[in-house]
Amino acid sequence: MSKKVLLLTLQTFSTTGGIQKMTRTLGYTLNQIAQNNNWTFELWSAYDHTADLMPEYLPAINFKGFGINKLSFALKLASKKFTSRDVIILSHINLAAIGLIIKALNPKCQVWLVAHGIEVWRPFSFIKKRFIKTCDKVICVSNYTRQQMLSRHHIDQDICMVLNNAIDPLMPLPATFSKPRGLLNRYQLNHSHPIIFTLTRMASTEKYKGHELVIEAIGKLKNKYPGIKYILAGKYDELEDVRINKLITDHDVREHIILTGFIEEAELTDHFLLADLFVLPSKKEGFGIVFIEAMACGLPVICGNADGSIDAIRNGELGRSVNTDNTAELYNCMNESLAQPLTIANREQLQKRSLQHFNQSDYARKLQELLTE
Repeated sequence: MSKKVLLLTLQTFSTTGGIQKMTRTLGYTLNQIAQNNNWTFELWSAYDHTADLMPEYLPAINFKGFGINKLSFALKLASKKFTSRDVIILSHINLAAIGLIIKALNPKCQVWLVAHGIEVWRPFSFIKKRFIKTCDKVICVSNYTRQQMLSRHHIDQDICMVLNNAIDPLMPLPATFSKPRGLLNRYQLNHSHPIIFTLTRMASTEKYKGHELVIEAIGKLKNKYPGIKYILAGKYDELEDVRINKLITDHDVREHIILTGFIEEAELTDHFLLADLFVLPSKKEGFGIVFIEAMACGLPVICGNADGSIDAIRNGELGRSVNTDNTAELYNCMNESLAQPLTIANREQLQKRSLQHFNQSDYARKLQELLTE
């Protein structure tokens, strides 16, 4: 039986972040499922412009970007074509008002919500509470997020399920595991330097990523590993820049820290290959796509143990977790990891095991099962 499926998003192609990456993979996969089953599929983005589309993810005919044109968006929402869909998936709880409109205009339409992390780990507004009671499915990216949805918002557990994120099917994965010469030269490194890597968004208003704990650990590890380098990558605002540089001074690690700022996606794989260990002891990851990206490049990871990161390492099967309130535990975990030489065979095995669990083919199969229930 043919289905009409629509994915509504805030942003998918014009910015890069965990939710955007997840939505690209979701859009790519839904388009693939639609093609295989002779269904129709479209992705509409409230904030992207039409020109922002990355055509490798889906054809232009299947994408509509409204570029914050609220009037155009509202008119489309009220159209008969919009309300005739069989399944409409909302990529973010901030689209809750639209979900209520859909249900009012077409009660038979299945409306799903994708629940990521902190956006659903807090009290809901009146509109969000009303919407969640009418929602047909809540797709949680991790078991932790599902637990939060059940305990905080008391939704029916039968409609709340887990679909872990998958590796972006278009991410270039390494076939060999040598350190890229270009990055070694850029950062003035050599093979004798133990290299720790963190990639995250750093904002002065979001002090939960844990990079300050890694800086503190580097201050102690430098005594055992004098050549240790910590590549801290990602955007940061002015206040966070001041805070990071104060931490660097306080722990006397100026010679050991490399701040890269934003890294282009085209260079991401090479940065994973450059490093010996990926560390992000965050407290509020809904899942942590960056962990499965690192492991798919053969890079061991250390994450926090109190959020959705646990799903990304499969409860310790693929990586290690630490209590992010215990700096000694983080130091010991990093020290133990560095003491074990990272061989090419190790990296190959880690890549293989991570792809067994987080590949896009299995993700597509599970998603199609949900759509055809």
